[in-house]
Amino acid sequence: MLFRVDQASSVSLADQLAVQVRAAVADGSLPPGTRLPPARELASALDINMHTVLRAYKRLRDDGLLEMRQGRGAWVRADAGAGTVRLAELADALLAEARKLGVTLPDVLTLIQTRG
Repeated sequence: MLFRVDQASSVSLADQLAVQVRAAVADGSLPPGTRLPPARELASALDINMHTVLRAYKRLRDDGLLEMRQGRGAWVRADAGAGTVRLAELADALLAEARKLGVTLPDVLTLIQTRG
């Protein structure tokens, strides 16, 4: 998997990297169980700070796409796939809309629970 970042972009480097990993998981080019490059190596290859890579990896972990273990690296979760990526996108859109409308997270969660 080849990742690229555009230093001149208004999108943060961590976000650029996270978007590419999400897309690769969604299209199957990073199937479940695939180990991602170590943060230090990827940072060196992209000429960016290692903490930028770790920030992207942590974001993806929080979205449920990656597993991370200190000293063992990061890999695509066994249950990650296109559906997980799409649900994370929808959740982000829902939360953004709720913020615009002034709806709190607990109210959003209550709304979801009453629909389920």
